[in-house]
Amino acid sequence: MLYAWESGHRSPLASEVLRLAASVGVDVRAAIVRFYRTAPDWLLDADLASPEFVGRFLRDLQGEAAVALIARRANRNRFSVARWLSGEAQPRLSEFLSLVEAASLRVVDLLAALVDPAKLPSITEVWTRREAGRSLAIECPWAVAVLRCLEVSSADGDAAAIARRLRLPLEEAERSVAMLSKAGLVTLEAGRWRPVAVEAVDSRRSQETARRIKGFWGRVGLDRLEGGSDGAFAYNVMSVSESQLHRLRELHDGYFNAVRAVVAEEEPPECVVLLNLQLLRLDDGT
Repeated sequence: MLYAWESGHRSPLASEVLRLAASVGVDVRAAIVRFYRTAPDWLLDADLASPEFVGRFLRDLQGEAAVALIARRANRNRFSVARWLSGEAQPRLSEFLSLVEAASLRVVDLLAALVDPAKLPSITEVWTRREAGRSLAIECPWAVAVLRCLEVSSADGDAAAIARRLRLPLEEAERSVAMLSKAGLVTLEAGRWRPVAVEAVDSRRSQETARRIKGFWGRVGLDRLEGGSDGAFAYNVMSVSESQLHRLRELHDGYFNAVRAVVAEEEPPECVVLLNLQLLRLDDGT
């Protein structure tokens, strides 16, 4: 298989590559868990080198996104994509990677979980930018919102305009822009700041940093709620069975995936949005 692959006579199936990775010492399960951060229950008993895993993994990333949308993003035939997602056919490595990117925008994160990104020149630059974005999300959370603001085509690319648009102190906007520039995520063009690349930033390096960032944006949402912002704020305190709680968690995760699918649709951004989702057990002291 390796000779045929290297000579260009054959492209390996995704399941074959995962099996080969495991045979040379790559802990594929640990890599997939790192990619997920919080591993789904089905992953625990899955054979990660099997065709069944490849299909299930892709369907999990697909979420509520339509097959036609995934196919268009991946530049693949939608009938082939439907067969790969259903498990009726196996995607080859290039097809698998294009589907991962189309469904999650995180193919670089998947590759980096499996292999040291420094050994993959094709992703090194993108990985470096994403690592810079992750660091900023922790050190200067507002920088992420400023970056999103600069992606909006109608936004003025200067700190004062950003501060007005996001209702930030000017010093915070200036600090965010300076840190984005230092990280190489924005560049100055004709006196206006512009993003170097439009990319998703997954900042969940650990549970502790994830809690810090979620807490920050939770407080931003609370401040806007108490300040009378015109947002969609709702809550419901209820009593449910354990099985209902499990179903609510699945709905919660499904909604988040559906939101990501909508955001990834090919439409020009026109506004910056904060979405906070919370579902927690209040009587966890029992």
